[in-house]
Amino acid sequence: MSMDFTVAIPTFNGANRLPKLLAKLCEQINTEHFSWEIIIIDNNSQDKTAQLIQEYQANWKQSFSLKYYLETEQGAAFARLKAVKEAKGELIGFLDDDNLPDQNWVSSAYLFGKDRPKIGAYGGQIHGEYETKPPENFNRIQSFLAIRERGDKPHLYNPIYLDLPPAASLVVRKQAWCESVPHRPILTGPTEQQILGGEDFEPLLYLHKCGWEIWYCPTMITYHQIPSWRLEKDYLISLIRGSGLCICPLRLINAKTWQKPFVMAKIFLGGLIRAIKHLIKYKTKVKTDLIPACEMQFYLSSLRSPFYFLKTGFVSRFICFAGKNKSQILEVNQ
Repeated sequence: MSMDFTVAIPTFNGANRLPKLLAKLCEQINTEHFSWEIIIIDNNSQDKTAQLIQEYQANWKQSFSLKYYLETEQGAAFARLKAVKEAKGELIGFLDDDNLPDQNWVSSAYLFGKDRPKIGAYGGQIHGEYETKPPENFNRIQSFLAIRERGDKPHLYNPIYLDLPPAASLVVRKQAWCESVPHRPILTGPTEQQILGGEDFEPLLYLHKCGWEIWYCPTMITYHQIPSWRLEKDYLISLIRGSGLCICPLRLINAKTWQKPFVMAKIFLGGLIRAIKHLIKYKTKVKTDLIPACEMQFYLSSLRSPFYFLKTGFVSRFICFAGKNKSQILEVNQ
């Protein structure tokens, strides 16, 4: 049975985080005039996530349903694909298991997209809820932790410059996804075997390529819980390295075949110029100061991105995809 809205929660070992999020969803207001559901996508958790959801389901008394699905292929991108396949809502709102929504998040998310049929996806405000105080000037790199604070007015994102919302608090139109996003992602998300990011942005770039709009919705407010270990230098450097290395394939998605060599050259030269300017400005601080060090890592990883993907073969997979037709777009069981 179809419905208006689905809240999809991909999770990996989220047994300790999910209760707080589910409590917030049970407190949602202004949802009486539309139908909605919650689905949990368990991406191979090794903890008690499955048992936890079974216990919730056995005692569930809400007017909206709580469903559980297992996705055994590792990676956040595969969990989101599974969510789109199983969701009954026309609009699908993704929440990470460490994101806590305001009381009106569901209603705001549904109402923003309901009467805007040209919008394929939209994200909201994401504020940091830090276990320990972040370092000075942390706002310069907070976007790498999916923080989005873009004011109180709705506006279009600009995908050409990879100006896009993260998947941590993202709503997608199921029709748009099914018509635009391939069933095998190139970027699957960080795992124990790889550090690459970009899995949030890849489907949004396919949506943009097919003509769908991507917006910022300021009334969708969530809080990203950030433990102290996610502010440590080693973690941030690794995270930002993965974000830089995926720049090349992301920029190739919307490039024509003849443009791809020029795009790759531009990525390298742009990263090189920014790294040189950054080094001149901060000198030895790029090694001793966390914020300049993280920024330098992004510039260096960005300029490495074309070579990394030529070496690993990912670029050729993107070029091959350009010639594929709509039969290879995700098929969803209605």
